[in-house]
Amino acid sequence: MAKTSLRKEKWTLSFDPRLKNALIKEARKQGIYPVNLLEQIVRERFNSHGHASVKDSAAYVRELRKGSRRQSDEAFLNEIREWQESNS
Repeated sequence: MAKTSLRKEKWTLSFDPRLKNALIKEARKQGIYPVNLLEQIVRERFNSHGHASVKDSAAYVRELRKGSRRQSDEAFLNEIREWQESNS
């Protein structure tokens, strides 16, 4: 059975050439395609909380823990629980 390829919709967007140049420059700095940068920007705007944009959650938590070595593990977990309760 042949694999079906994922078909992406093709869109044509037209906007300010200066904005396009800025987008391309920033994409080159980050080493990604301009369309990927544009998708990231749109996701950030629609997802104002930003927690869904974390690509590797284990690495993200590891970095958070490195930054707060003074805080005990139990205090850290209590902070997370309080945050979860405040958002529910």
